[in-house]
Amino acid sequence: MSTEHTFEEELPTRKATVRLARRVAGLVRPGDLVLLEGPLGAGKTFFARAMLRALGVPASVPVPSPTFALVHRYEGAGRAVLHADLYRLRDEANPLASARALALREDREDGAILLVEWGAGLEGALGGAAEGTLVFDRALEPRRVRVRFPSR
Repeated sequence: MSTEHTFEEELPTRKATVRLARRVAGLVRPGDLVLLEGPLGAGKTFFARAMLRALGVPASVPVPSPTFALVHRYEGAGRAVLHADLYRLRDEANPLASARALALREDREDGAILLVEWGAGLEGALGGAAEGTLVFDRALEPRRVRVRFPSR
């Protein structure tokens, strides 16, 4: 039976965020869902970009925010990694159905790692409970993040 790691970490610099992204990248496994939560401008996309690099996505591959495309797919270290931003689905009449239409559950079942911004409440459409959750707090200085991840 696995236990859960929960901790809070200060992110006073971009380098601190990159270090945390590398640490979390070492925890994820194929098929994992990692939710990134927090207000606009809290650092979710920067963290996702750093984590994608840590998962083997080359620096030569651009990693823009998926806000308008909703999902970007990358290959890193022999595995698919999807970075989604579901912020725009919040205003849909049925956000769960809209999230299901993205077929992220199927990608996850095929072993893709999902990094999802603004995915809270949509876990059912994403294949079930998240293995990891990071909640970024922009209101505090320095910025802080609360991390929940299982130990394996």
